[in-house]
Amino acid sequence: MPPSHTHTAPFLSLSIAFFLFFFSQSISATTNFTDRDTLLQFKSQLTDPLGALSSWSSNTSLNLCKWRGVTCGQNNHSRVIALDLDSLGLSGSLPPYVTNLTFLKRFNVPNNSLSGHIPSELGLLQHLQYLNLSMNYFQGEIPSNLSSCTNLEVLSLSSNRLGGEIPPNLSQCKNLKIIALTDNAIEGAIPEEFGQLQNLTKIFFQDNNLTGTIPWQLGMSSSLTHVILTNNSLTGEIPPYLANSTSLHALYLSSNKLTGEIPPTLFNNPNLAYIQLMSNEFSGHIPPFSLNPSPIIYLALSANNLTGPIPSSVGNLTLLDTLLLAYNNLEGSIPQELQKVPSLKGLDLSINRLSGPIPHFVYNISSLVYLGLGNNNFSGELPQDIGYTLPNLQYLIMTSNKLKGPIPSSLAKLSGLVTLDFGGNDFSGVVPDLETLISLHELDLGWNQLEGSITTILHSLTNCPELVNLYLEDNNFEGTLPRSIGKLSQNLQLMMLGGNKISGTIPIELGNLTSLYTLFIDRNLLSDSIPPSIGNLTQLVFLRLSRNNLSGPIPSSLGNLDQLSQIYLNENQLNGSIPKSFGNCIRLNMANFSCNNLQGQIPNELVSISSFTQALDLSHNSLTGPVPLEVGKLNNIGVLNISHNQFYGEIPSSLGNCLLLEYLHMEGNLLEGSIPSSFTALKGLNEIDLSSNNLSGKIPDFFKSFGSLYYLNLSFNDFDGSVPTGGIFSNQSELFIQGNKKLCANDPNIFQEISSCSALGASSRKSNSHLLMILVLVIGIIVILAFVVSSLLLLWRKAHRGVSSPDQAKEKFRKVSYADLQKATNGFSPGNLVGSGRFGSVYKGTIEFEVNPVAIKVFNLNLRGGMKSFTTECDALRNLRHRNLVRVITSCSTINHFGNDFRALVFEYMPNGSLEEWLHPKSTGKELTLAQRICIAIDVASALEYLHDGCGLPIVHCDVKPSNILLDNAMTAHVSDFGIAEFLVRTMEKMKNSSSLPGLRGSIGYIAPVPISMANNISFPMDHGEKTVEYGMGCKATTAGDVYSFGVLLLEMLTGKRPTDETFKEGLSLPSFVNEAFPERIIEIVDSAILRKMSNVESDLPDQRTIRCVIQLIKVALSCTTQLPKHRIKMQQVAAEIASIWQVFSNWSLSEH
Repeated sequence: MPPSHTHTAPFLSLSIAFFLFFFSQSISATTNFTDRDTLLQFKSQLTDPLGALSSWSSNTSLNLCKWRGVTCGQNNHSRVIALDLDSLGLSGSLPPYVTNLTFLKRFNVPNNSLSGHIPSELGLLQHLQYLNLSMNYFQGEIPSNLSSCTNLEVLSLSSNRLGGEIPPNLSQCKNLKIIALTDNAIEGAIPEEFGQLQNLTKIFFQDNNLTGTIPWQLGMSSSLTHVILTNNSLTGEIPPYLANSTSLHALYLSSNKLTGEIPPTLFNNPNLAYIQLMSNEFSGHIPPFSLNPSPIIYLALSANNLTGPIPSSVGNLTLLDTLLLAYNNLEGSIPQELQKVPSLKGLDLSINRLSGPIPHFVYNISSLVYLGLGNNNFSGELPQDIGYTLPNLQYLIMTSNKLKGPIPSSLAKLSGLVTLDFGGNDFSGVVPDLETLISLHELDLGWNQLEGSITTILHSLTNCPELVNLYLEDNNFEGTLPRSIGKLSQNLQLMMLGGNKISGTIPIELGNLTSLYTLFIDRNLLSDSIPPSIGNLTQLVFLRLSRNNLSGPIPSSLGNLDQLSQIYLNENQLNGSIPKSFGNCIRLNMANFSCNNLQGQIPNELVSISSFTQALDLSHNSLTGPVPLEVGKLNNIGVLNISHNQFYGEIPSSLGNCLLLEYLHMEGNLLEGSIPSSFTALKGLNEIDLSSNNLSGKIPDFFKSFGSLYYLNLSFNDFDGSVPTGGIFSNQSELFIQGNKKLCANDPNIFQEISSCSALGASSRKSNSHLLMILVLVIGIIVILAFVVSSLLLLWRKAHRGVSSPDQAKEKFRKVSYADLQKATNGFSPGNLVGSGRFGSVYKGTIEFEVNPVAIKVFNLNLRGGMKSFTTECDALRNLRHRNLVRVITSCSTINHFGNDFRALVFEYMPNGSLEEWLHPKSTGKELTLAQRICIAIDVASALEYLHDGCGLPIVHCDVKPSNILLDNAMTAHVSDFGIAEFLVRTMEKMKNSSSLPGLRGSIGYIAPVPISMANNISFPMDHGEKTVEYGMGCKATTAGDVYSFGVLLLEMLTGKRPTDETFKEGLSLPSFVNEAFPERIIEIVDSAILRKMSNVESDLPDQRTIRCVIQLIKVALSCTTQLPKHRIKMQQVAAEIASIWQVFSNWSLSEH
């Protein structure tokens, strides 16, 4: 080899080495400057209040790889491969040039306040493996360009404000293992392409607005361990591939709209440990748990439509920690096999239909922290040693079952107890000392049969510093409220003590409980005055002190309650004036001061509160003065009742500003002047009562255009002129204009109770022409007649309505002939027949002078008593006017074309048929909600109250039953069929002069019993449970008999059972059947249709409050059906009680919606 070549090669190699070294240093310097510059520009876009990025500076010699949160590569020490800026308080936007960090693998900036859009340029980061932008304020859509990050393994964008849909092309990131998009507003479907991601292990999509079905392809990934889709709007069934996925460890699908049955394979998956399917619409039975042992640790199936029993194979869940099956329709008992689960901490079986005694082993699961068995049909007593056998218990919920006996004193040993809920059972005896429950947050003992001293109970609870909610209502507690009540927990927000026998005064120390949100002490025996210290409860929203014996003035300090929403002070003996300070209660929407002795004027400040949306009730007081003009500021109110006071002056025109008013009651005052023209704006009115005032002028024509108006009472005023026609004026059953002497009717056939305008005019002209001739004579006659008429008028108004003679009654009705009725019913065609009863048949028809269809009742005069039934019904209906009584249009008394006597009555037609058809439908589709049943009960009670107390001579209906309750278009109830009714005074006279008992009157099952001593001489044609009767077998007709029938009717409405049901034999009747179940087993006997409606419409689930409403209604019904008539409540009290229940029920419904 030549010498020159030998020396050249080493030199060339050395030169190349030096060149490469300097070149690499140059490149490094350039790229180092680029990454440094990018980071400094990124910092310039941020706000850094904590100085977390102070090390990021152009003025420092510190290598950028040592800056906070910056990590450089191992092979290339000058390139940034990771940014970790977690929880540094940074705000600002994410600039697109962050993509200049081309070697970036990890970008982790969660829990800051970054905002704006996520830059689509992030897709240029080809090396990116981990992207976490969660817990910021990013908005807009997820950039589809992220699909270019083909090395991406973790994508976390949770807890931002992102919208739009999930880009399907993210499936191009084949290395994706975790996708977390939780808590955004992302819409659309889950891309089915995600099923192609074979490395995908975890999906976190909860708390979004996702729709559509769960892609069946998801279960194809053999790596998938966690699928979390909670709180979206997903539909359809659980895909079989997903249910069969053997890699799955956790499946959370709660709070969606998923349907179908739960796949059996889901519960027999060898690795699936956590299953949450709550709040969906799954149906069918709970599948068996075949694997033994099963890997399931957590199982939540609450709030679905699951039925059937709890499978006995639940004993295979030996690793189970939590079992949640509440809010379903599960039946049967708690399986004994559950005792094989040794470490159960949470067991919730609430709100099902489980029954039987609670197995003793449940009380021996010492690991239990949460035990929820409320709202079922469990029976029996609690073991006295429960406090020793469940030492870890923190939540014990047994509400609304059939549990009885004493409350175990050993509960005092559970010092860690947070919630103790025993409400709605039949526990009795005294409440044990609970002062050791220092962790107690909620105590519910309401609606039981507990007794003892309220003083002792409240005093012991002063040692519970964490107490927040206290329910002691509707028991038999006695005694006085102790002064130590002010030492209860300062955290106490709710205290319900209503419906007991608490007496004495309200202690001023109650004002120390300044965190109170709700205070109910209604329906007790409290006396003396309301302490001004109540005004210290500035957080109070709901206050009920009604139905006590409180007296004295309303303290002005109540005006300090500026958070107050509802106040009930009604039915006390309060006096003095209404404080002006109520004007400070700017959030008030319901105030009831009725039935007191309040005096003075309405404060302008009270009626200037624009927040009133529900009602202001000042009725039945002694308030006086003019109605203030400021009443027009109640522009959102729905109910205004100032009736039965002493208001005078004119009705303020400003009342026309209350555009949302539905019920206006001003009757029983001294108001004068005309009805303001501004009322034309009140088109939403349902009821208006201006009766018994001194109003004058014309009746406004605009009332006939009010489409919602169904009750108009203008009676006993001084209105003149002609009565308008059309609209409400065509509905005489809901229109009351009697007692206005100057009114006349253009069509006397419509308004028979007043004179025709033409006759009135002719009479006036004749009087004028002879006035001078008989002036002296007339003056003498006037003096005499004035005295007589005034006396008669005074008696008449005292009795509310007079009784007209038969001849006068005939003149009130427009005559119809047999031919008219035959034509109206197509020859009394069977196709027009809508029903038949004891004394005749009812046909639907159309007559010429009635716009709407009518019901024509043709009496069977061949039947003994048929003619008497016609006469009785005519007598009863002649002068009756009430919105809940069927309106008679006319009658027909003639002969038919065969020459036989013919009698018929024509009534307003009720298109929704009878209550009987709704309670016992022959076909599906007719079901009444609980709200409808309460309203119907109010309607019927109001009608009977009117018959008994409101129409002069008391009338006993004698046949109250569902088939005699008719329903109009609005489902308003009307009592019908007065064929066996009795005027009470007339009946009593008959009874005095007769020693014989007439035949059976009333309907079997609804007629009331009499004492056995009276019944011994009565033989019964059949046995339907009721062994003795009152007017049913001819005993004296009394209003107490109607009360009994109404009570049976109300029980039938709530249970769905007829009183003649074959179940009721051997002395058992519907009232005794219900009484045996009251109150602990009420949920078992309530009509299933009510429960279905409660679940689907009125409240998402039949909660404890709704069930308590049912219990209250049944309590009223049982008070109506006591054996002895003297022990039954009056219809006036019945109507008031049910109206009160409706008020509570409707308030709950409004608050929930």
